[in-house]
Amino acid sequence: MILFFYNVGLLLALVLGAPWWLWQLMTTRKYREGMRERLGRVPAHLTGTVDSPRSLDVPSHEVVTKPIVWIHAVSVGEVLAITRLVSELDQSLPNYRILISSTTRTGHTLAVQRFGSDRVFYCPLDLPWAVTSYLNALRPKLLVLAETEFWPNLLTACFLRGIPVAVVNARISDRSWPRYRRLRLLWKPFLRRLTILLAQSDHDAERLRALGCLPENVIVSGNLKFDVRALQKTAAVQLLQSLGNQLRFVVAGSTAENEEALLLAAWPKILEQNPNLAMILAPRHPERFTVVADLLAESGLPWRSRSETDSSSPPLSPGEIVLLDSIGELASLYSLAAVAFVGGSLVPAGGHNPLEPAQFAVPIVMGSHCANFRAIVEALNVAKGIVIVTPDSLPHVVIDLLSDQTSASALGNQARQVFETQAGATARTVDAIRRILVPRKPN
Repeated sequence: MILFFYNVGLLLALVLGAPWWLWQLMTTRKYREGMRERLGRVPAHLTGTVDSPRSLDVPSHEVVTKPIVWIHAVSVGEVLAITRLVSELDQSLPNYRILISSTTRTGHTLAVQRFGSDRVFYCPLDLPWAVTSYLNALRPKLLVLAETEFWPNLLTACFLRGIPVAVVNARISDRSWPRYRRLRLLWKPFLRRLTILLAQSDHDAERLRALGCLPENVIVSGNLKFDVRALQKTAAVQLLQSLGNQLRFVVAGSTAENEEALLLAAWPKILEQNPNLAMILAPRHPERFTVVADLLAESGLPWRSRSETDSSSPPLSPGEIVLLDSIGELASLYSLAAVAFVGGSLVPAGGHNPLEPAQFAVPIVMGSHCANFRAIVEALNVAKGIVIVTPDSLPHVVIDLLSDQTSASALGNQARQVFETQAGATARTVDAIRRILVPRKPN
């Protein structure tokens, strides 16, 4: 009954929202990209058959050569989180094919970079026919959802087919918690049928149980993001290191709307005390690259974009800002930082992942709006591996860290220690998935 009303509401939303969606499809590329896949057209590279509706009628033994594990990671953050998990599953389950779906354009782009285009696809919309098309074609042995991406039609279709559903790196954010709690009676019939939920923390586990997940199916496994390690010598790192080999870098990553203006206002104050600096400025969302470029142009500060920078470009000048208008390069570029600012935190956007700079023993500065990564920030705070700032204190804290390298080094080392001691979630997650797919025989 709940599913019936959900689908009626979904149909009404589609009908009433049709004019807006048609307009977005005509005017905005990101809404057009992958639309056929989202509506149920299974791409040929997943099935090994011709990309046509008839491909769904091909017998299952002709469609795939290995049983499939389908992992869904909605966007960039989730794709980054599962990067090492996918690698470990490839090694641990050689007789299975690991496929990865995403929802957003940026998540899809990064997934293709990380895992290869032959096994990445756009997740179907939660429409009965779209979900059915994919389950008919892929016949997955397991559906793995990263964090909390619950869709009633997809879940119900898996339950009816006897497909186990695992939730990894599970969490309920402060922003989502009130909504889930209000609708917990609606969610309970779905959540209680999940095979296993591997929670990031005790706090997340308590919330999942309160929403109706069976207590025995909720296990605290830790945060997969503690196990993700970025390469220290990527092409982007080597390029900017060579162009700014006499400079120290401040890396401002995953910045949100209104945050860049605060950073640009602080930058001249920081340069007064430390003129031999360059800044790498990385907006979180690609659709804001142009907006931030316009802001930089209006600021009068020297700047260039990463997309127009290569080995033939002139060296970086003191005080210059590099706009990181690329996807997937930020994590490795934190390795260049003398100080790292983690964005989405000076404004109420929930914050982003401070573990990316922590792995390189970089001193981390972050605002107080960090609810999305509360457990991680608390662990860093307890270990004295992070400094929480306000817009007013930001330039002073950065100046102090740049001037006092002993304190900065101690801060960075404490952050890396937290990163290292919290590792192990990937191994626990792989073990849980193996136990679902390859049950242990009783002694």
